[in-house]
Amino acid sequence: MAKEKKIEVLFEDNHIIAVNKRRGDIVQGDKTGDEPLSEMVKAYIKEKYNKPGDVYLGLPHRLDRPVSGVVVFAKTSKALTRLNLMFQQKDAEMSKIYWAIVSKCPRLEEEVLTHYLLKNEERNKSNVFDKKKKNAKEAVLEYKLMTRSQKYFLLEVKLHTGRHHQIRAQLARIGCPIRGDLKYGYPRSNKGGGIDLHAREISFIHPVKQERITIKAPIPKNDNLWKELYHLVIGKS
Repeated sequence: MAKEKKIEVLFEDNHIIAVNKRRGDIVQGDKTGDEPLSEMVKAYIKEKYNKPGDVYLGLPHRLDRPVSGVVVFAKTSKALTRLNLMFQQKDAEMSKIYWAIVSKCPRLEEEVLTHYLLKNEERNKSNVFDKKKKNAKEAVLEYKLMTRSQKYFLLEVKLHTGRHHQIRAQLARIGCPIRGDLKYGYPRSNKGGGIDLHAREISFIHPVKQERITIKAPIPKNDNLWKELYHLVIGKS
């Protein structure tokens, strides 16, 4: 039962499963050798359904290790093929909303940001340019200021493109690096590591049932700043 307690399932049916990733978890195995979220989900499925042999699990998208929030996995190859298309095409069938905590208020309460990102493989970082540059990819997002505390600001971010470290890089470019994100210029790390970027919501057409589903991920647990800002948002609604 220990494996099952490691993951927080947000949605599950015969075709897909969505979980709430914790900051610091890796989605897929890497050179660190740390247990990835994908293996935790496989263990959960194997135990819950008493499945013999290997469990099939497809991954149509990822979240950076320091980021928290909703991750969707496919339980069948048919579902994976259709989800892959939706994630790659970024069409009206798929939308993603992130929440980000920053310590500097952006100059506008709402804005569409367009930049050009060039990935630096060696440093695992995206360099940001205001104008087109050779080999750089266009990156577009929109943000709005949701609420603020004494020291921090909560932004809601909607992605129009899916680029490497896009939200982290673009917010840093406008002088608002995400809290705890040392790689993109925030001055201090967070206690326990991770950054305050949370994949709050994903909405898409179910790959088999052809019905729209929307999955929301609760804010990080045991984090007083997230709780404070969340309650301020709820108080406004």
